[in-house]
Amino acid sequence: MPVNKTLIEYDRETVIFIHGKYSMELIKFITKRLLNGLLVMVGVIVLIFILFNILPVNSARMTLGQRADTASVKAIEKEFRLNLPWYDRLILYFNDLSPISLNDVHNPEAPSYLNPDNVKFAKLVSFGSTSVVAKMPYLGKSFQTRRKVSEVLGEKIYPTFVLAVSAMILASIIGIILGVFAAIRQYSFWDNFILILSTFGISQPAYFSGTILAIVFGYYLGNWTGLNASGPLIDLDYNGEITIWKNLLLPMLALGVRPIAIITQLTRSSMLDVMNQDYIRTAKAKGLGYYSVVFKHGLRNALNPVVTSISGWLAALLTGAFFIEKVFHYNGLGSLTIDSLLSFDFPVVMGSVLLVAFVFVIMNIFTDILYSVLDPRVTVK
Repeated sequence: MPVNKTLIEYDRETVIFIHGKYSMELIKFITKRLLNGLLVMVGVIVLIFILFNILPVNSARMTLGQRADTASVKAIEKEFRLNLPWYDRLILYFNDLSPISLNDVHNPEAPSYLNPDNVKFAKLVSFGSTSVVAKMPYLGKSFQTRRKVSEVLGEKIYPTFVLAVSAMILASIIGIILGVFAAIRQYSFWDNFILILSTFGISQPAYFSGTILAIVFGYYLGNWTGLNASGPLIDLDYNGEITIWKNLLLPMLALGVRPIAIITQLTRSSMLDVMNQDYIRTAKAKGLGYYSVVFKHGLRNALNPVVTSISGWLAALLTGAFFIEKVFHYNGLGSLTIDSLLSFDFPVVMGSVLLVAFVFVIMNIFTDILYSVLDPRVTVK
């Protein structure tokens, strides 16, 4: 049978056109979401700035102590720009965060002075004493330790990231298994039992679950479980830093209780919906085995909303880890943020909030794109 080459070329061009159109839609979507995320982060910065400035707290005196002399307090205020009006400091903070900024690179007394010891930058063009420079975003220095905020956060993000990811993996595995089991045993004792447990799990705050687990398995049953009621993931001994993995177990369980419950109910609901579709009845009519229908055809399609939900949980678990870390003295980003908030260490709090907000924005974009890939009926616009 002769092949119509003109038709083949036409189909090839059509495929290329559709692919290019989808790529442009995807680029436009990502750009739009990034701009929306940027507006969210700008709003967060302005809100936190206002909240900190309406508090009757002298951050310079908090840094030096109540017995500090006036000259020392004035020096600290000048170093951290606390002697400027809050709106000037807000503008300067945005300038520090911007990768392209206007700075004075010559006069250390200038409020916009950029210290090369703190930030590596490249001068693009100069206008008198002011230069346009390219640099990495600068989060400032901690009031309490005088160290760069990026370094302080960098030391604490790893334990928190490990906690959030491990809790997400645990919740995904257990939640999907329980959800599928409840769906294939609908209206049975086990289905009702799992629903009751998941409802109870959803209603429990993470810090409450953490407290119960720490008391029961870390304190009363500690001799049998070998677990500690509290302790950091990374500690120091004579040989340097060591990782104490057993201190991850209880915080991971406490942080994963609510996600397990939510994923269980979401998987069950999605499985029941898929199992009533026409193609499932067709697969059964063809004589396929029950478990082949459930796992090969049912679960594969039911996981679409579950996977997208799981991908969006990472940012939420980062914020949930803040309270868990305090309960277990886990010594991660959450503990750092809460301690900095109590000591009014504004730059560290702002850096932590911006980091979490950035993760939220990126994960939301990733979730939307993933959902459009898994479900062809959904398009990115």
